[in-house]
Amino acid sequence: MLTLKLITEEKERVIKGLEKKHFNGAKEAIEEVLAIDSKRRKTQQELDACLSEQKKAAAEIGKLMKAGDKLAAENAKAAVAELKEKSKSLEEKKAAAEKELESLLCQIPNIPYDEVPEGVCAEDNRVVKSNLKECCDTDTVGNWNANPTNDNAKMPHWELAKKYNLIDFDLGVKITGAGFPVYIGKGARLQRALINFFLDEARMSGYTEIMPPTVVNQASGYGTGQLPDKEGQMYHCEIDDLYLIPTAEVPVTNIYRDVILDEKELPIKNCAYTQCFRREAGSYGKDVRGLNRLHEFSKIEIVRIDKPEHSKESHKEMLAHVEGLLKKLELPYRILLLCGGDQSFTSAICYDFEVYSEAQNRWLEVSSVSNFDTYQANRLKCRYRNAETKKTELCHTLNGSALALPRIVAAILENNQTPDGIVVPKALVPYMGCEIIN
Repeated sequence: MLTLKLITEEKERVIKGLEKKHFNGAKEAIEEVLAIDSKRRKTQQELDACLSEQKKAAAEIGKLMKAGDKLAAENAKAAVAELKEKSKSLEEKKAAAEKELESLLCQIPNIPYDEVPEGVCAEDNRVVKSNLKECCDTDTVGNWNANPTNDNAKMPHWELAKKYNLIDFDLGVKITGAGFPVYIGKGARLQRALINFFLDEARMSGYTEIMPPTVVNQASGYGTGQLPDKEGQMYHCEIDDLYLIPTAEVPVTNIYRDVILDEKELPIKNCAYTQCFRREAGSYGKDVRGLNRLHEFSKIEIVRIDKPEHSKESHKEMLAHVEGLLKKLELPYRILLLCGGDQSFTSAICYDFEVYSEAQNRWLEVSSVSNFDTYQANRLKCRYRNAETKKTELCHTLNGSALALPRIVAAILENNQTPDGIVVPKALVPYMGCEIIN
């Protein structure tokens, strides 16, 4: 969440940032935060004064008893008792104000960086890079013709999956429900090949592999900002009050909840492969065919914890890592800088990677790489000790998909189809043990 220091010292910038993110009632929310904080600080001052007076009165009791003035000592005791009741009341008042303040702050999103473009929705996102021209003669998606020998008779991945017995969507419905596919034979091998490829690439880029739980408690969901903002999107195990993770970002980042790191430990670079679970509430009516939108899917996540002055460079390195994966998979991709209105609740800046789905003639998001500034760290109380000043400071947290598998699989199947089968990207051949899926 936003720090009180930032809100107090840069009130107008915060309001402007929230408006850029299209947060309704930005000014009113910030004014309310400042009013509650003022009440809290005033209560703290009254409490400090009361405790000081109480300490003095308590010390006076001993002197009066020693002097033999029992009546004055009894009066002093009564005064101390009264001051204790007053301080207790003030502590309760302060605690209530702090609770009210935190409740309000956690409902206010992060503010975007200055370079984030204005905009309301996905149509306003800015394409900053595309390799489309490298893959074909035009950068117009509608004229895509990367494989003219196939006469443009491109089959969508759900038909290819059935033709080559790679994925059984109906069997998933039988076992669980829609959005839980069953991978079979070479379809399962392709999944495993991608997982191992992504993890090996992350390891070679200096990331430490983590194997975290795939269920988390409320504190973890709150720490990274999934709760209370995305509560309706998460699967909740009510009896145990645990949540299935929507991304490995949640458990991996929460490793550093309530932790003070040494400056020399930064940057921390972790990666994790997990299953991810999303209810996708509100997605009805959208294109949910095949692998386009699932409730359970595999994903490799990269997570960084860094010093504020280094986090922008870390973000660039993460973007380069994800782009390198797509290049090695020989997929057509583009990179978008998300506008303020399309950013997540917690991010300060976010780039999306999309791959082109040839048979569907559309772009599919496969990664979001975000810098959260101090927003998550403030919720997590994730800090580091400055080696020079010896003071603790909030870290910056960053994460990104590297990569999410379903739409990568869809793009590989659709873009690499030939009359003889699906050509396996060269980078995956050592993992798959074959050059073609047929």
